[in-house]
Amino acid sequence: MNIKTVKKKCKNLWKTASAGMVALAVSFMSTMPAYADDIKDSQIVKGTEKLIGDVTTWLMVLAPVVSGLLIIYFFIRRSAADEMDQKKWNNRIVVAIVSCIGAVLGSATLNLIVGYYK
Repeated sequence: MNIKTVKKKCKNLWKTASAGMVALAVSFMSTMPAYADDIKDSQIVKGTEKLIGDVTTWLMVLAPVVSGLLIIYFFIRRSAADEMDQKKWNNRIVVAIVSCIGAVLGSATLNLIVGYYK
């Protein structure tokens, strides 16, 4: 690549970024407030809050159970694997543990946030 090509690509990138920033600024400046006083009492909002609450509660229960079963399965597979495959099964065990923690924390956070709207 020569210097002219690099300058041209930088110029095109700058134009694109500038256009994007202008579009973002215009969209922020042209927003209008929405007044929604009666929405909190609607059946859809109440049902959605209950649905999210139930799903997050079930997720906090199911995530550790499913992760535990997967970890047991991964340990069994690791015990029957050779030395190179044991590293893969170890990685899968770590991923299952981290995923379980992430799912429980995510659902607890969502449940907490929904709790503030009640």
